[in-house]
Amino acid sequence: MDLTQASSHSTSAQQRAGKVPVDPNLFDERPFLKRLGPTDWLFALAMVAGAGFALFRYHPFMNYYDKLVLCCAVPTFVVLGWRWKPVRLLIACIALLSLSSLQLYHSDLARADTNFFLKYFLSSQSAILWMSALLVLATVFYWIGLISRSPTGGAIGSKMTWAAVLMGFTGLMVRWYESYLIGSDVGHIPISNLYEVFVLFCLITSLFYLYYEQHYSTRAMGAFVLLVISAAVGFLMWYSIARDAQQIQPLVPALQSWWMKIHVPANFIGYGSFALAAMVGVAYLVKERGILADRLPSLEVLDDVMYKSIAVGFAFFTIATILGALWAAEAWGGYWSWDPKETWALIVWLNYAAWLHMRLMKGLRGSVAAWWALTGLLVTTFAFLGVNMFLSGLHSYGKL
Repeated sequence: MDLTQASSHSTSAQQRAGKVPVDPNLFDERPFLKRLGPTDWLFALAMVAGAGFALFRYHPFMNYYDKLVLCCAVPTFVVLGWRWKPVRLLIACIALLSLSSLQLYHSDLARADTNFFLKYFLSSQSAILWMSALLVLATVFYWIGLISRSPTGGAIGSKMTWAAVLMGFTGLMVRWYESYLIGSDVGHIPISNLYEVFVLFCLITSLFYLYYEQHYSTRAMGAFVLLVISAAVGFLMWYSIARDAQQIQPLVPALQSWWMKIHVPANFIGYGSFALAAMVGVAYLVKERGILADRLPSLEVLDDVMYKSIAVGFAFFTIATILGALWAAEAWGGYWSWDPKETWALIVWLNYAAWLHMRLMKGLRGSVAAWWALTGLLVTTFAFLGVNMFLSGLHSYGKL
């Protein structure tokens, strides 16, 4: 039985027992495509049209691999929008704000300091600052809602998180354009340094949380999950102030590869999922000890979210590791060199492989699983940051 089947069987059993909120769509026996309505197909058409516009307007800046990634992204986002409808409005708003920013620039980067909307809202730095502020405020409101049992606090926190995701993705899209305004030889996808990938981490973790929030019809987990996102925001702010990291720099030669465009996002889907699982594990341990027990979801729901997050994260981290090996073979002539970054990536992989093995084969549950998930976050954090800070190797271009 694979991870998806095991997750489906586990969730179905818990839904029949009344422990997990029931999604009525799970029991619609019609083929998936027959469940789609006119708005679903209109959304798909809009995505295809948007990709066509991007290819027509920006094809001089794209190589073969860029175009391939764009074409593969369309069906991915279409299916995502079909499965999770709130993301449709998010995609539309990101496109609207990003295109508005591009129009305001008029191919002149200096307008970021003179145009009101660019200076305070739609330049990449402004949008990312808005994202950071909204995520911290969302954390506060989630905690207010949890402690005071106020649905309003949680609802405000949720809306702020959605707004933060919107501004963050807009910031990354605009930053991509700004890099080309600096120079065609500088232009690159904004996932190449610690500043950019920390933004990506915040966005991916937030999106995964928002999905689980809707799927399980509870906002109580937000108070815990947003803590790790706010910690990432804190690092982002320190890194920007101390190292002026928000400045766009040319890519170092090791990163001038199309592999980066797929390896890094896959890696950070893994990191974001592992971080989310760890914080849900904290919520599990808190509830198990009777703290906020009547305000948090059931232990079964927390356990289910923890398992699904690790399963998804492990799948994407495995893909990212394979892609990284292929990239290494192209860049350095070998698939694996026991570089510190590679070694710690293997440690992370083995840790979560063992967690899933114990879950599926031995029925790992409860506080042991939660503590293990939390420990996994510490291992993952060292693999991501600690190696950059304390060890050297082929990946030394990622040093703090």
